Amino acid sequence: MSTTVFSENMKRFRAAKGYTQEYVAEKLCVSSQAVSRWECGNTLPDVLLLPEIAELYGVLVDDLFKKQSVAYDNYAQRLSALYEISHDPEDFFRCRQEYQKMIKTGELSQYDKWDYGWIHKAMMYFCKEEALKWFDAALADDSDKSALPYRRAASMKQEMLFSFGKGDELLAELQHKMDSAQGQLDEREWYLLIEAYERAHQYEKALSVCTEALQRYPDNWELCLSKGDIYYYMEQYDEAISWFERAGEIGTCFCDEKYQIALCYQKLGEFKKAYQIYLEIADIHRKNGYDVEAEQALGYAKEIEDKL
Repeated sequence: MSTTVFSENMKRFRAAKGYTQEYVAEKLCVSSQAVSRWECGNTLPDVLLLPEIAELYGVLVDDLFKKQSVAYDNYAQRLSALYEISHDPEDFFRCRQEYQKMIKTGELSQYDKWDYGWIHKAMMYFCKEEALKWFDAALADDSDKSALPYRRAASMKQEMLFSFGKGDELLAELQHKMDSAQGQLDEREWYLLIEAYERAHQYEKALSVCTEALQRYPDNWELCLSKGDIYYYMEQYDEAISWFERAGEIGTCFCDEKYQIALCYQKLGEFKKAYQIYLEIADIHRKNGYDVEAEQALGYAKEIEDKL
């Protein structure tokens, strides 16, 4: 550890910030004489104080002992620069936490606002790649294509591809697959094709494909749920409710149909019915040990209390 480099940085960082020795001393809860001794190279601060000094000057602890280190406007900006190099999510969260502190106190400059947006953009791309990688990993295990994790991975990957503007390409691929198989698809493949038409807002086509699929697999609750969803998007709420109820009779996974029925009643202005369904969902979740999900359902109920 170089005392000379440290002392020079202490002087340079303080000058760059426009701080007096007295101001630094006050911020660090030490005497101005202690700050002076650090800058003269006579002593080094207690090692436990180094993180506070680094944050005050907008640098990392390592920067205090490096030549040519730059004092950033604030500590969050320095963490942002670190994240840009490392691409480590942990560095993103450290940076975000610092910016959150500044947001609460209203201290963000225009640069900070841009930088805060930038780190989220960079993290978004990281998350995109990670999500697709792990959805593909789940789909690579095709020992049981009827398993819920497999089906959800396929559905969520499809949703992401649509959000990235690749929906038309994917839809054409799925339709070609159905045409080539002359309709001899398994339940999962029918479901994905229906979802694709829904996401493309081609509801009439989605309804036609869903009706054909249900002729082949009349007891598939996901297909019934899909048909209800299509009618929901077409604003035919009574018809949607009947199909959601049909899915419930067959047996859904996680009160899926009840959430959708509650949404339909909200659209119809029947808030009391929607409220009661959310309470029912909460009760079911709690009995099954899903307390977090139960609280979420109660939260939905609370949101419409004033409309009862």
